[in-house]
Amino acid sequence: MVSKPSVLFVCVHNAGRSQMAAAFLTHLAGDRVEVRSAGSAPADQINPVAVEAMREIGVDMSAEVPKVLTTEAVHASDVVITMGCGDACPYFPGKRYLDWKLDDPAGQGLEAVRPIRDQIEKRIRDLLDELGIKSLA
Repeated sequence: MVSKPSVLFVCVHNAGRSQMAAAFLTHLAGDRVEVRSAGSAPADQINPVAVEAMREIGVDMSAEVPKVLTTEAVHASDVVITMGCGDACPYFPGKRYLDWKLDDPAGQGLEAVRPIRDQIEKRIRDLLDELGIKSLA
């Protein structure tokens, strides 16, 4: 049996972009993908505007908390997607690394966060296609 792919989303604070991406991947792939998210300098809480933007489209990530990036998390992941964490992300040969250039939702209002959310959703759907996993929604 083929093991399910694992994806790690990383940004600095693990409060906005990486949390939205993880929530989208979990929502669209269910348990067919192992999903992790982390930050190189985690915030105290998830960005409430990001939570609200996701709630608008029926995805609840209000129970999530920012997590610190560990080398173990990177090592255990097949695909590592960075979102502005720069050199803080450890590199392991043989891993697939993607860097998604996305605006940071920190300090932004809902009107500014919606397009970021929508860009993340498109990239998650493209990633599912690449992984050969049919979206649940």
